[in-house]
Amino acid sequence: MMPLDHTNKVSTWDEIGDSAIVQLVYVSTLTMTSRLNTSIFEEVECHARNYNQQHGITGTLCYGNGHFLQCIEGEKAHVFALKQRIFTDNRHKNVEMLLLQAIEHRSFDDWRMRLLFLERWLWSPATKSQAAQLSPFLPFAPHGWVPDRTEQFLQIIKAFDSPPHVRAAGITYNALGNMFRHIAAPHQAFLIVQGFLSVLLILALILLYL
Repeated sequence: MMPLDHTNKVSTWDEIGDSAIVQLVYVSTLTMTSRLNTSIFEEVECHARNYNQQHGITGTLCYGNGHFLQCIEGEKAHVFALKQRIFTDNRHKNVEMLLLQAIEHRSFDDWRMRLLFLERWLWSPATKSQAAQLSPFLPFAPHGWVPDRTEQFLQIIKAFDSPPHVRAAGITYNALGNMFRHIAAPHQAFLIVQGFLSVLLILALILLYL
């Protein structure tokens, strides 16, 4: 395992005691094939539910702008085993570990691995108000974050009363997004809207020069 280039943080698995509770944060990019899969998040949640409960894994999974950031907490052996499974999953790519450290207390205690959907244009007004502190982290591009920035992000999202969740946050689609919400998953709506607008732009340019 490559060490993390940051002081005062545990840098390798070998430096962590076998009985320690570990916090691992990684980022990755959803593959285009996965982005075309309308049920990708349901699949991830289903596969994780039983495993996390059986092995005492907790944490949170964030998605936005095509990127994942996942925080995993649990006993060292269980986190390491899960890391091996996740890092070889072909549904995502460009996997990068941002933070690895032994912790005394978990930041997240929900084994269901709640999903935070960080697409601000899909949030309800109530969610936008609550999540105002996330503005410095949006558009969501977590690759390359230093551990301090990663920890700041985790501190903000763990304090949410009701997280920006695909199902629970009352997400509303604006403008053209509302037209596609019945035929596309939330993570796909932006791609469809952008594609539609691109077609309109091309048509407008053609008409302009006719």
